[in-house]
Amino acid sequence: MSIEIQWLGIGAALVVGAFCGAFFRRKVAATQLAEARRMADQILSEATKEAEILRKEAEIQKKDALLEAKTAWEQEARELRRELQSQEKRLLQREENLDRKVAQVDARDDEVGQREKRLVQQEGRIRTLEKEVEGIVRQQRERLEELAGLGAEEAKKQLMEQMESEARHESAKWIKQIEDEAKETADKKAQEILALAVQRYAGDFVAESAVSVVPLPNDEMKGRIIGREGRNIRAIEAATGIDLIIDDTPEAVIISGFNPVRREVARLALERLIGDGRIHPARIEEMVSKATQDVDNAIREAGEQATFDVGVHGIHPEIIKLIGRLRYRTSYGQNVLQHSIEVAFLCGIMAAELGVNVKQAKRAGLLHDIGKAVDHEIEGSHAVIGANLARKYGESAKIVHALAAHHEDEKPSTVLAVLVQAADALSGARPGARREMLETYVKRLQDLERIGTSFQGVTSCFAIQAGREIRVMVASEEVSDVQSHTLAKQIARQIEEEMTYPGQIKINVIRETRAVEFAK
Repeated sequence: MSIEIQWLGIGAALVVGAFCGAFFRRKVAATQLAEARRMADQILSEATKEAEILRKEAEIQKKDALLEAKTAWEQEARELRRELQSQEKRLLQREENLDRKVAQVDARDDEVGQREKRLVQQEGRIRTLEKEVEGIVRQQRERLEELAGLGAEEAKKQLMEQMESEARHESAKWIKQIEDEAKETADKKAQEILALAVQRYAGDFVAESAVSVVPLPNDEMKGRIIGREGRNIRAIEAATGIDLIIDDTPEAVIISGFNPVRREVARLALERLIGDGRIHPARIEEMVSKATQDVDNAIREAGEQATFDVGVHGIHPEIIKLIGRLRYRTSYGQNVLQHSIEVAFLCGIMAAELGVNVKQAKRAGLLHDIGKAVDHEIEGSHAVIGANLARKYGESAKIVHALAAHHEDEKPSTVLAVLVQAADALSGARPGARREMLETYVKRLQDLERIGTSFQGVTSCFAIQAGREIRVMVASEEVSDVQSHTLAKQIARQIEEEMTYPGQIKINVIRETRAVEFAK
């Protein structure tokens, strides 16, 4: 019984608890619902306010945009109105101008019409007068024919013959007078041009030398240059083809040789040997080789400097080298490179006076003697050789003709050729420009070397001792000791047959065998 009561109590408690829980949950839910409704109302209110604000801002932006568009449109409209007004003014002015021109054209048409009328009237009167004149002329001709007893054709023929004879006589007198005046004027003008050219270009007097002096630091160096039993001095002379003169002159060695290129090579090599201190045959050959390269570079630079000084450009590099080689050539004592530069300036001066192309004249003057750079290697006149070289390296036909004609190898047919001829004569003929004795001396030495190298087996030949001796080097594998004696006699005999010279000439044939090996 008591257990049942306990279970009833528990059940009643559970029912009451469940009811209370349900009541409590409903109350909480109602509270939450009220709170949610309140928050929803608040959010709705804020959203409404924000929407109202956005709407107002949109209206303001719309008004601003409309205002800006309106302002821009009004501005554009004002500009269009101004442009239209300006165009309207221009159109009005053009219209007024056209009206004036139309009026002028109308006036001119009226004037032209009046002139045409007057011309028609004048043409009528002229035709009438022509008819009257023709009648008078016909009557006069008939009367003249009756009086002279000649027909019109015969009279015309006689008159033409008489007029032709008189015209020939007058023209002959005029031609003679014009020729005399032209000759007088031409001679006078040519003298003026030549005098002006000589006055404007005053070149230096030429003074060539066949020796060079190399200073020594002390007299002991002379013994080192000579070497043991003279082997060093013989090696220098054999390598360069020049003469070393070592005498009592204090602290100096004289280099003697007619070929200035060899003399310059020997001078450079000797100065370097003296500065280096190591003087022996192998070192001598090395220094001579380097000096030869340096002289070749100096030749190229001399050619480039000459073209720059004259103002001539676009010359082939091989021709520039030939121009540089002229630095070491002389003609009757006159340096050929300086002579060529002088001729170029004289050609330019005379061309400017005559109204001829100055650049072309300078170019022809500078190149006119390039044949002298190789005339000892090629047969023929240096003018023809130079013309062939110029043609080979792309010079124009006018330049080639001027080079070939400057010594009458060809007949000059252009003004440029005559200018080069005149400038060449001026440069060589002025006082102090040339000395014939040195040229004769150099020519004799060149002939000696030419004869020596003309024999088979000769590797090189040098004229030394002022032409009193020639040193001939032969290839040991081609010429034997016995043949070298025969070769010396043959050279001596040919020199006696072809040349005229004072005293006697020593022919020294050298045959040398070398064995070279390297220790590694």
